[in-house]
Amino acid sequence: MDLPSYWLPRPPFSPDGKTLADFAALLSDAVARGPDKPISYTLAAPKWQFLCYAAEQAGYVLHGSNNPSIERFDPRRSYDSDAFGNRTAVYAASDGIWPMFYAILNRDRPVSMVNSCSDVAGETYYYFSISRPALDLGPWQEGTVYLLPAEGFEHQPPIGGVRQRQVAKLAPARPVAKIRVAPEEFPFLSDVRGHDDVTVQARSAADPEGFPWIDD
Repeated sequence: MDLPSYWLPRPPFSPDGKTLADFAALLSDAVARGPDKPISYTLAAPKWQFLCYAAEQAGYVLHGSNNPSIERFDPRRSYDSDAFGNRTAVYAASDGIWPMFYAILNRDRPVSMVNSCSDVAGETYYYFSISRPALDLGPWQEGTVYLLPAEGFEHQPPIGGVRQRQVAKLAPARPVAKIRVAPEEFPFLSDVRGHDDVTVQARSAADPEGFPWIDD
């Protein structure tokens, strides 16, 4: 399927049997030790592949944050143009790359985000854009991705027949493991777009269904 160039396809992801076994052993050990200390990652496979394995084959959802010391996630109000994301809930992703973006983006500075992770024709695609002034300053830092049991989380309904990778839970959730991620480990660091906040807000208000409201 031909999609606009701003939709970013996931890099090839086909780990062999040994790599999958290494992922499983590392994850099992991490969950057994608990979430107090980050996972010590020494595998040759990129870290995003391990996180995709955890999200798609091991029964976890993932949440990225600047905060390295979260013991419990409590539902918080999220204001979103879509009804699913406009609730008081714990939000996470059934994907390994998307939460890395939230982990490494320094949100101490004023910044708006327009981003997505969707499945189209059996492939996973991403979109990442932040306020142009923030992007120009290089708003990246180390962050933490938390692994939470998927039980109790519901998937966002498909939009236009396209499966979304956002999940939500209306009750508190506790992580079972966590891992530190660095900006250079995020595979789309050079593909994050910059947008004009006023333009995107106006286009969003005029056409709520017009995501991602490209302004160039």
